[in-house]
Amino acid sequence: MNIEALEATIEAKPDAVTIDVSRTAVLVVDMQNDFGAEGGMFDRAGLDISIVQAAVGPTARVIASARKRGIPIIYVKEVLSPDLSDVGAAHSPHGRMAQRLGLGDSAPAPDGGPSRIHIDGTWHTEILPELAPQSSDTIIKKRRWSAFYETELDAKLRALGVQYLIITGCTTSVCVESTIRDAAFRDYACVLPADCTGQPPVQSPHSTHEASLLVIARHFGWVTTSQDLLRALAT
Repeated sequence: MNIEALEATIEAKPDAVTIDVSRTAVLVVDMQNDFGAEGGMFDRAGLDISIVQAAVGPTARVIASARKRGIPIIYVKEVLSPDLSDVGAAHSPHGRMAQRLGLGDSAPAPDGGPSRIHIDGTWHTEILPELAPQSSDTIIKKRRWSAFYETELDAKLRALGVQYLIITGCTTSVCVESTIRDAAFRDYACVLPADCTGQPPVQSPHSTHEASLLVIARHFGWVTTSQDLLRALAT
């Protein structure tokens, strides 16, 4: 394969970005039942999971195209230990969120079997079936919003020689933006297809999705669409 074939130029904001496909990975962040399935954490909290579900189709198409180009797929799951020892102190932002959303609470899976919100090894933290990983994919487990915080993600990416990241997943203003910021601090170039992410509004008719896209495009990466990304990967 010649050098030109290894490059893909993607229309994006603030400007077009050229990536080296051989040094690229796709991150699928938190596309799990707790965020995007009926009976999951968001659904039980009354949040609009249709916004997360809308990102499933575009994300699946990006993953399929990346596989054809030999781009590694890395899934990131947000999980907690059964004893909640890693949830964080009650006064901390993560600890307060855990109380508000019932992390660790018992809740049945759709088949009636036992499960617990956000607990590792349960239905609630399984990847959405439409985006199920393949055996060759990597799965990273995180305990906080950024996929880099106290995980092996950075070491894995460096072992693969990755410099460019295609980021997909939820939610735009929390786990996705946190991951992109941390990636930028480590000098990875991040490309975010805007339709492969989403942010449900909380206690307001407005979502912070667009605000995060603006911040990311200005400072921390590039924002594109799945259509523009797929077009670039197909050339």
